[in-house]
Amino acid sequence: MLVLETVVRIRREYAGGKAIKAIARDLHVSRKVIRKAVRAPEGAFDYQRKVQPLPRIGPFQERLNTLLEANELRGRRDRLRMTRIHDLLVREGFEGSYDAVRRYATRWKIERRKDAGDGVTAFIPLMFRPGEAYQFDWSHEDVEIAGAPMRVKVAHMRLCASRGVYVRAYPRESQEMLFDAHARGFAFFGGVPGRGIYDNMKTAVTSVFTGKERVFNRRFLIMTDHYMVEPTACSPAAGWESRRPTPAGRNGQVENQVQTIRGRFFQPRLRFASLEELNGWLEAECRRWAERQPHPEQGELTVAQVLEIERSALQPMLGPFDGFNESEHAVTGTCLISFDRNRYSVLSTVARRTVQVRAYADRIVVRCGEEVVAEHPRYFGRNRTIYDPWHYLPVLARKPGALRNGAPFQDWDLPPALARLRRKLGNGDDADRRFVRVLSAVLTDGLEPVEAAVREALATGTASDDLILNILARRREPPRPLTIITSEDSALRHPPIADCARYDQLRTFDAAA
Repeated sequence: MLVLETVVRIRREYAGGKAIKAIARDLHVSRKVIRKAVRAPEGAFDYQRKVQPLPRIGPFQERLNTLLEANELRGRRDRLRMTRIHDLLVREGFEGSYDAVRRYATRWKIERRKDAGDGVTAFIPLMFRPGEAYQFDWSHEDVEIAGAPMRVKVAHMRLCASRGVYVRAYPRESQEMLFDAHARGFAFFGGVPGRGIYDNMKTAVTSVFTGKERVFNRRFLIMTDHYMVEPTACSPAAGWESRRPTPAGRNGQVENQVQTIRGRFFQPRLRFASLEELNGWLEAECRRWAERQPHPEQGELTVAQVLEIERSALQPMLGPFDGFNESEHAVTGTCLISFDRNRYSVLSTVARRTVQVRAYADRIVVRCGEEVVAEHPRYFGRNRTIYDPWHYLPVLARKPGALRNGAPFQDWDLPPALARLRRKLGNGDDADRRFVRVLSAVLTDGLEPVEAAVREALATGTASDDLILNILARRREPPRPLTIITSEDSALRHPPIADCARYDQLRTFDAAA
């Protein structure tokens, strides 16, 4: 192929009257090439191969086309690299180089996108009114909690108009975490937008059909109705980790936010003592980022300033949604239920019955019909048993000997007055029976009256169960009626008035004359 300087020299010498034969002899170029350079418009002398020979790929072209088509249909995370495709061909006997496969794949993609709009992703810039919509989705991030590595599920909520963000980390990507993230996000923003844009997450969408048609989860719809939000699902196969601009209809802003938040908040790896401490830091960082980040469309204002303007267009948040996920569980004979790979105690009165567990983001509430039979902080480890000793008090009243070796009563954190009483009573079977007699009074009198009676007995220097029960009995007795008649009891309700003139009213007119 001739360089531009040679083409320019040929055209200059030919324009000066030099013969083609002489130019070819001097430059050692064929006369055919000289004529082509002279006839080329404006010195353009480009060689374009019309037919690409495929000496190595030829026998494997059909197989390579099949691999490329299958790879194009895979999700972004599952697509094979060209090096892997080349390796698959080599295993089948291909002897060509990797560059040959890469160049063929490039031409193959260009041929598929030859027509305008055919296979080409087009983008439409979106614009939202203040308070119109928000976007929500999840991401997975690696952090270090209490010295141990942990992969947390991070909820991302972003207002479409002001670009205000709220981020919170959870140990699970379950429905109760979704409800909690919405309640905290709306409280953080100071109101509720009118429409929510969601990816096709299982905690929100039950079935995905063609286009925008979806079947949303029943509890999710109850939540959106509580906040007066219209749920909208984005297009299927929207790239969660995409760095490119996002097509219209996809969950674009919050997807691009994942890269921003990951780079600014989670890199390098965060280290905190607990998940609560991590979430406190994330909320503070969301505020700090909004105060420093200029708005992408209103460059003279920060995101925090535009968010303050948008708050007036948000719907008021009347109250948080009771966001729980309910399931039924059987109670064992030891008054335990199994939930989320852990065991929790319940009241002994519901042993061997079926109860309903309402799981929240940070606690569980166990109900039997309308009665709450247990409430525990939620534990996200595994194979752990969480006891509440007060659940076993009715059984302990019948079996006081279980106080010493019963698993629920080990390291029991008793109220201060009861702890002092147990120390004063000492150890032994008799001391345990006397202490259980006092504890049993909690079932009828309540914990606070029993504590008050114990404090009164200990104030006299006596640690006696009989005295404590006697104090409780006296406090339960109604006040006695008065039996002695006092001067106050015999006092007249209408005392007489000293007025003798009243007797004149008894005399007749004649008698007076």
